[in-house]
Amino acid sequence: MLLTEARRTARVSASGELVTLDEQDRGAWDTALIAEGHRLVRERLAAAAAGVAPGRYQILAAINAVHTSARDIRDTDWSQVVALYDQLVHLDSSPIIALNRAIAVAELDGPQVALAAVDRLEDKLAGYHAYHATRADLLRRLGQSQQSRAAYDKAIELAGNTAQTANLTRRRDQLR
Repeated sequence: MLLTEARRTARVSASGELVTLDEQDRGAWDTALIAEGHRLVRERLAAAAAGVAPGRYQILAAINAVHTSARDIRDTDWSQVVALYDQLVHLDSSPIIALNRAIAVAELDGPQVALAAVDRLEDKLAGYHAYHATRADLLRRLGQSQQSRAAYDKAIELAGNTAQTANLTRRRDQLR
């Protein structure tokens, strides 16, 4: 929770638009909260080394620690993020966890590999805006603008708040 709270001010723009992790101003993150969050994650990892298996929330905290350790999105240790998601899948095989893992896989193995994983989730996540937003982004990265636009349209239709809608609309409108 500390690591999520540390990013709170950077998560929404002055105009009220959601700011995704890749676009956040990392200089606006609360370094004291990040330091405390990292300390707690390290303590939990020490307990895991002593034979106490981490739970769902500890693994999620570790994923967040990897993200908040990177000075820039390009510096993120994506192989570590994927490895942590692999652990999480063993505890919680939900389609949302699989979707989040696919997002990390896109950074590690490319958008084509991730899109294949995302498309396998369609029957479980067809009504979830983040599924369509993820597909839209992957399709955009693959140069499939028309399909990306359709996926953004569906994500916008399903988005739950104006901050999400504004972000998705901007991203859709940036397509060629």
